[in-house]
Amino acid sequence: MPATQTGNAPAAAVERPAHRDPDVRRWLGAYASSAVGDNIYYLALSWAAVQAGTPAQAGLVTALSAVPRAALMLGGGVIADRLGPRRVLISSDALRCAAVLAVAALLLVSSPGLWPLAALALVFGAVDAVMMPALGALPSRITSRGQLARVHGMRGLVVRLANVVGAPLGGLAVALGGTGAAFGLAGLLFAASLPLLIALRVGGLPADDARARGSAWSDLTGGLRYIRGHRVLLPLIVVIALSDLGFVGPLNVGLTLLADERGWGAGGVGWVLAGFGTGAGAASLLLTARGRVPRAGLVLSTCGVLSAASIGALAFVPQIGVAVAVALSIGLISGLNGVLCGALLQAESDRAYVGRVTSVSTFFSLGLAPLTFPLTGAAIGQWGTGPVFVASAALCGLGGLVGLCARDLRRAELPG
Repeated sequence: MPATQTGNAPAAAVERPAHRDPDVRRWLGAYASSAVGDNIYYLALSWAAVQAGTPAQAGLVTALSAVPRAALMLGGGVIADRLGPRRVLISSDALRCAAVLAVAALLLVSSPGLWPLAALALVFGAVDAVMMPALGALPSRITSRGQLARVHGMRGLVVRLANVVGAPLGGLAVALGGTGAAFGLAGLLFAASLPLLIALRVGGLPADDARARGSAWSDLTGGLRYIRGHRVLLPLIVVIALSDLGFVGPLNVGLTLLADERGWGAGGVGWVLAGFGTGAGAASLLLTARGRVPRAGLVLSTCGVLSAASIGALAFVPQIGVAVAVALSIGLISGLNGVLCGALLQAESDRAYVGRVTSVSTFFSLGLAPLTFPLTGAAIGQWGTGPVFVASAALCGLGGLVGLCARDLRRAELPG
C-alpha cells in the first residue's frame, strides 16, 4: 500500500528511526557524494589558480564565490520555498556538474588562464546561494520532526567524512591527471548524487500552506516578518549569527597565525584541526545515537558560553598537546551547539517558511562570516593573537548569553 502523506513527510517515516529510513539514507548518500565533490572542487580550483596566476590573483579567484553567495542567499530561501527543496537540489547539482565538467574539458585540451576559473567560482557562489537553503530545508520534508536531531547528527558525520576523504582524493587526482582530472572527478561525484535525489519521496506542504503566493519580494519580506515575530526563531538566529561571526575567524586564519607564532608549524595546525574535527564528529555521533537532547535550547545556549571560554583559552596555550586537547573540547561543544541549532531551527519553523528561515541563518554562517577572515588577519597583525581570540570569544559568548536570556529559546525542546 502506498504511504499516505502527512504535512511534513511520508507517514512511514514518522514511525521509523531516521537511520532506517530509505529516503534519509538516499539523501545522506547524495549529500556525501556532493560534499566529497565539493572538497575536491575547492582543492582543484585553488591549485589551478595558483598555477595560472600570481598568489594574489589565486586568492581573488578562490574568494569570488563569497560575493554572489552573500548577495543572493536570502533570495535562495524564497526559491527553495517556492519550488521545493528537492527540485532545487537536483537542478543545483546538475548545473554544478555541467559547469565543472566543462572547465575540466577545457583544462585537458588547453591552458585557458584565470578567466574560466573565475567564471566557475562565480557560478558556484550563485548556485550555493540557492542550494544551501534547500539543503537545510529538505530534512523536514523527508523525516518526522522527532527525528530531526538524529538527521542533523548524521549530516555532521557525513561532513567530517567528506573532509577526510575529499582532500586526499583531490590531491591524488591532481597528481595523476592534473587539475582537469580533479575537476572531472568532482563533476562525476556531483552527477552521482542526482539519481539518489531523484529517487527521494518528499512530503508536501499541508493544504493550509499551499496558498497562492505573491511576488518574490513579498515572499522574502514575509519570511523576514515571520522570523521577527517568532519568539524562538528570532533569538536563535541572533545566537547563530554571533556564534559564527566570532568563531570562524580564529578557527581558520587565526589558528594558522597562532601556530606560526608558537612555532608549531603546518603539522601543528593539522593536529589542532584534527582535534577539532574529532570533537565535532563525536558530537554528531552522540546526536545520531541518542536522537534527541532534553532541554535543547538551554543546552545549545550553555554550549555557546562554554565554547567561547575554550576559544579564548586557545590563544594562551603554549604547548601543542594542550592545544589539541582544547581544540577537541571546542569541537565537541561547538559541534553539539551546531547540530542542536540546525535541528531546533527546522523543528520550530513552519514548513512553508523553512527555506527562508534557513537562508537567513546560512546568510550569516556562509555569507558574512567568511568576510571576517581578512579582518581577523589584520587585527592579529595589529594587536596579536591573544586580544583577537579573546574578542572573538566574547562575541561567541554573547551569543550564548542571548540564548540564556531569551526565555522561549531557553525553554525550547526538540520533539520526541
